[in-house]
Amino acid sequence: MTPITLALMIFGIMLCLMIIRVPIAGAMFLAGTAGFILQTGISPFLNFLNNLAFARLANYDLSVIPLFILMGHFATQGGISKALFQFAAAVMGRFKGGLAMGAVLACGAFGAICGSSVATAATITGVALPEMKRHGYSGRLSTGTLAAGGTLGILIPPSVPLVIYAILTEQNIAKLFAAAMMPGIIAMVGYMIAIAIYVRVVPGQAPDQEEREKLTLESFKGILPIATIFIIVFGGIYAGFFTPTEGAAVGAASTFLAALLKRELTWDKFLHCFHATALSAAMIFMIFMGADVMNASLARTQVPGQLAELVVSMNLAPLMVVSGILLLYVVLGAVMDELSMLLLTIPIFFPIIMKLDFGMTPEHTAIWFGIMVLMTVGFGMLAPPVGLNVYVVNGMAKDVPLSESYKGIMPFLISDTIRTLLLLFFPGISLFLIQYLT
Repeated sequence: MTPITLALMIFGIMLCLMIIRVPIAGAMFLAGTAGFILQTGISPFLNFLNNLAFARLANYDLSVIPLFILMGHFATQGGISKALFQFAAAVMGRFKGGLAMGAVLACGAFGAICGSSVATAATITGVALPEMKRHGYSGRLSTGTLAAGGTLGILIPPSVPLVIYAILTEQNIAKLFAAAMMPGIIAMVGYMIAIAIYVRVVPGQAPDQEEREKLTLESFKGILPIATIFIIVFGGIYAGFFTPTEGAAVGAASTFLAALLKRELTWDKFLHCFHATALSAAMIFMIFMGADVMNASLARTQVPGQLAELVVSMNLAPLMVVSGILLLYVVLGAVMDELSMLLLTIPIFFPIIMKLDFGMTPEHTAIWFGIMVLMTVGFGMLAPPVGLNVYVVNGMAKDVPLSESYKGIMPFLISDTIRTLLLLFFPGISLFLIQYLT
């Protein structure tokens, strides 16, 4: 069996297992196991397994993942999201479609202390969807807005997928967070522009006159916790007071205190935060180990290295190669979640990118590629036929057909496409903050 045939067989086994609903961690582990044993036998594979869990999970940087997840759960269970949405709606209420714009603004702000796309979408949907329905917004625009806004949770730091990318590629987490800030702001503004255009072009999606909430001192008090936490965490990281991992711990503790001050964090909710964090972290770490086995199996075929050499020898334009990789991520988004995609593909694609000349330093190339991947992964969270965020939001809007939700995300996919092209051709947009913040 040739190396290419073996590599294709490994991928084929993984996809078949996924089709029959084997969890992605198990699918990668079993496919990698089969490929590894076929190449080396059982004894070397057992020796590899002997050290796998410790070698992967003893990494100190990985502790940032459960800490940022815990930070998001404290914010969700502590009632911070409701006050945040009320403030955002009051700020944007003067515009047509202002409540939808406020939901996007709330998603962006909540994403600054959450780090999860699905959690951001679900949390803000629980608060914003009833209000949008009461004000006369269509189910199409409401669900589309909230699904798209949820993707800001992984683009605006802290971002769990970005932390995983940093660990896989051995890049500086703080620099990646700095590089993600401007694309995150552009995404948020782009979504609000898309709403403004959509409600004017397509009639009946938003009310002509809205009840405008007044900005009050109470409204400003509602956003103080998030603003304070963001300044403490990221100000501390970029001022050099603590590392990103320490910053995650400070952020989790600060969010816990903010939730206590809101007096909405009951004992049951407190326990739920840790239970949900443990489940999420365990899932991520299991995917890590499954991907490690599969990537080790693929590495022994030497196909990833040969693929990198082949791409370089073809003398293709570097931007053409990146565009092809990003399109592949959009396709993979139809069958895989964002973490699985990163863990499976980055060890293959990253060496290819680093062999190409983009006119930047290797570090800047690695950081820019990470931001491009992150944006494309967010695209996959919305795009049919899966679009995990769309399913999550639509599941909370019982009276809205799924087809309407998919129609509702189309303006945001157009915005995503424009933003991705902008960052593809002008990498400096995501890189210029690095020199100031790191």
